[in-house]
Amino acid sequence: MRKLTMPELQRLSIEEFKAAKKLPVVVVLDNIRSQNNIGSVFRTADAFRLEGVFLCGITATPPHREIQKTALGATDSVDWQYFDSTFEAICYLRNQGYMIVAVEQTKGSTMLGDFHPPEAKKLAIVFGNEVNGIDDEVLLQVQECIEIPQFGTKHSINVSVAVGILIWDLFGKMNYFQNK
Repeated sequence: MRKLTMPELQRLSIEEFKAAKKLPVVVVLDNIRSQNNIGSVFRTADAFRLEGVFLCGITATPPHREIQKTALGATDSVDWQYFDSTFEAICYLRNQGYMIVAVEQTKGSTMLGDFHPPEAKKLAIVFGNEVNGIDDEVLLQVQECIEIPQFGTKHSINVSVAVGILIWDLFGKMNYFQNK
């Protein structure tokens, strides 16, 4: 076996990425403290060609040295917007026709394996603060809560890892780029 070369990977330029069809998913970051987590989310959004990332509340915005350290340029390819509050962001997204889904452990949450995104529906996936999770005011506004099953002692997953798990799962379930 050998590693693929850069030309063999057929990576898109930033201009090609911006013009390319996107997976109809927006990641919403609710008061994320770690700039490294934010940068990792941008990398995942780039890898799966998401519509964008919404940064809310205390979540830092590019350009920021710590974000760039893990984003490796993905802040240039992925569209992003900043909102003072997550509530404001989800109201905006709902008005744009997005289904608002939170990733949180709640009474009545749907396990990730049991969640099937509605066809032809744009999704906004909300991820919460590393300590406090998603704000209660925001949880009252979501249409569904998804929970990632966990079997260890911590019952929490790093937010950037949770984004990767969720987006990979949705990417497969939505089958969006098949024959496109």
